Amino acid sequence: MSKVYSIKTVQKIPVSLATAWDFFSSPANLKEITPGNLGFNIISKYHGDKMYAGQIIEYKVSPVLNIPLYWMTEITHVEDQQYFVDEQRYGPYSMWHHQHHFKAVEGGVEMTDIVHYKLPFWFLGDIAQGLFVRKQLQHIFDFRYKVVEQRFGSMPNS
Repeated sequence: MSKVYSIKTVQKIPVSLATAWDFFSSPANLKEITPGNLGFNIISKYHGDKMYAGQIIEYKVSPVLNIPLYWMTEITHVEDQQYFVDEQRYGPYSMWHHQHHFKAVEGGVEMTDIVHYKLPFWFLGDIAQGLFVRKQLQHIFDFRYKVVEQRFGSMPNS
């Protein structure tokens, strides 16, 4: 049986809590903060403009060998300007639980992402984790870090 893995990232952004929340809680901004080589596109028609509990968002993504995959997530929890959680309902993982936390700090906002995920195919999933999945997820968060820094600026000593 495959293991449950996790990844955590923290970024400080020199904007107000309201500005950070407005940007990250809008599904329309997901493509901007996702590397282009993943072929990420939102395909759902009725997903709404802002995150809300129960919201379903559908995507096409091509994480491996440009093979397009269908991915559906549900926003399961939302606490305005504090956090939201997306969980995979259908897609490439056996389990995907992604927490997005926002906290006002001196000079801006601290944004923390915590992802717990499990890969399919038992020990083959564990091998894929070691070969490329963890690196790809880290690449996605590194890309997002740079895009957010370019868009909003960086905080001293962050």
